Amino acid sequence: MREYETTFIVQPEISDEGSQAILARLDGVLELGEATRLMCEDHGKRKLAYEIRKFHKGHYYTLQFLNDGKVVPDLERVLRLEESVLRFLTILANEEVMDVEARKATAAEAEIEQAKRAAERAQREAEEAASRREQEEAERQAALAKAEADAAAVVAEGDVDTSAATPPSEEAAAASDSAEAPAAEQAPTEAVGETPAAAEEEKS
Repeated sequence: MREYETTFIVQPEISDEGSQAILARLDGVLELGEATRLMCEDHGKRKLAYEIRKFHKGHYYTLQFLNDGKVVPDLERVLRLEESVLRFLTILANEEVMDVEARKATAAEAEIEQAKRAAERAQREAEEAASRREQEEAERQAALAKAEADAAAVVAEGDVDTSAATPPSEEAAAASDSAEAPAAEQAPTEAVGETPAAAEEEKS
């Protein structure tokens, strides 16, 4: 029995449900071809060596199985027709597996270990996301506090300018009053004085 590995790359924006649907179809092909599925290793999202269909990243998977090789064309046909699959490659990992049961047991243990790592990664990503949300909320609160402080400073500055403008107005009013006072005092003097015509009549 030969061992094969089919590595394929899925578009990065495909959801977990979409990826699981692809894996389920591949498992169905293996079952119909009487192949022994060992495991499917999830390598996660990685940067592509070169751009493919305007994508710079892709989600990598490696499907390991035992077969005489007849199922490989059927498997690759499904991958070729799947639009969300960017690239795929099948290699012969082991030309002759002597102990099939031992290999299946090893693959089962590796798949369990992979599930643990995936759970730890998911928890770590969730914690990082929560930390980012807390940081964004703190930054938002700080921005609001700064905006309120700036608004209060503008109001306070306006109050100071208004009070500073009041004394010059009072001084201007006082100066205006003092400027009008001499004219009022001189007015009675001009009214009391005699005109030249009146003086001539008195002499005659």
